[in-house]
Amino acid sequence: MLFIANGTVYPMAAGLPEKLENGCVAVEDGKIVRIGCGFSYEDVCRERERTKEERQKDIYIDAGGNWVLPGIIEAHCHMGITEEKKGKEGDDCNETVDPITPQLRAIDAINSMDAAFDDAVRAGITSAMIGPGSSNVVGGQFAFVKTKGRRIDDLVVLAPAAMKVAFGENPKVNYGGQEKSPSTRMAIAAMLREELTKAAAYRKEKEKGREDFKADFHYEAWLSVLEGKIPLKAHVHRVDDIFTAIRIAREFGLSMTLDHCSEGHLIADEIRESGFPAIVGPDLASRSKIEVQNVAFKTAGILHAHGILTAITTDHPVSIITSLPVCAGFAVKAGLPLMEGLRAITVNAARICNVDSRVGSLEEGKDADIAIFDGNPMEVFTNTLMTIINGEIVYQNERGGLVV
Repeated sequence: MLFIANGTVYPMAAGLPEKLENGCVAVEDGKIVRIGCGFSYEDVCRERERTKEERQKDIYIDAGGNWVLPGIIEAHCHMGITEEKKGKEGDDCNETVDPITPQLRAIDAINSMDAAFDDAVRAGITSAMIGPGSSNVVGGQFAFVKTKGRRIDDLVVLAPAAMKVAFGENPKVNYGGQEKSPSTRMAIAAMLREELTKAAAYRKEKEKGREDFKADFHYEAWLSVLEGKIPLKAHVHRVDDIFTAIRIAREFGLSMTLDHCSEGHLIADEIRESGFPAIVGPDLASRSKIEVQNVAFKTAGILHAHGILTAITTDHPVSIITSLPVCAGFAVKAGLPLMEGLRAITVNAARICNVDSRVGSLEEGKDADIAIFDGNPMEVFTNTLMTIINGEIVYQNERGGLVV
């Protein structure tokens, strides 16, 4: 068992207080088994009938009043697919020879040995949604993974977790430059509609159960989307692209997340009416192209104020993965309530990524993904003291002073 005592605990969980002073968290077999105040390590040992031999293996952490939070979550990035320090040889983000590639799987390209994974752990980031880039109209399948381990198969929480689609400038530039479709926004929308129509027809034929039915690997990738198990993950910056994405998702009755949503603050009422959540960012980056001319840290706060479920992203490597908590801090500075800033990188991100049954908050039965900080992680001078994934200490700041 791992036991955290004397923490300032922020559970991020419905039904629990916003903050637990002198809070405790008990972990066994990688899961949280108790959280709250007014109980001790001895109490938990008695309740769980732990033997003397079992107790000898336990880890007791005195948090010393420091902040104890759910592990931070990156809701959209390309960590391990666009590797740091490796150039073209380590860039597997976009298959830029075919604009429609639903059959691609992120898990076949994520290198968990990429330096960004260690950086994420040191920043208290315990899980991330990782997948293809936005050069293609349909880029392929995202995966939601933990951030510590050598073998990607062992890190997977959910795969496939979403299907990447992209609108606007990126597919236009990539394929227009090759003198092939799509070179306009009309073509992007038309190609996606055509692909979804073919996928729906494939599903209908498969459901007939005919003996002569031949499986098609390309269209098999769409079934979890059409069945409502995973969402479209839509790369949308501009207002017109956001509206097109909403229009197509409605036409086919699909769930969707609005990723980047850079001009979302201009149409917050319409996004709220659509019911789709937003993953905002990267705002800590230059306005390097026309699409992102209206990028602003105020977007997350405005969307939240309109009742839209909102998370924050670095889009690593566009902004470095370790800047995620600080990006949330800048959003708070621009109007997002402080606790919503923390939720945007924990429980909100988990809900949007459909993994909130396991991560995103500190609750009994959930994965013991925990980060301990010497202050508010959204402040630039705050240090990560300890990162715990699945109940195991995977990082400890040697200067942190935690008693273990």
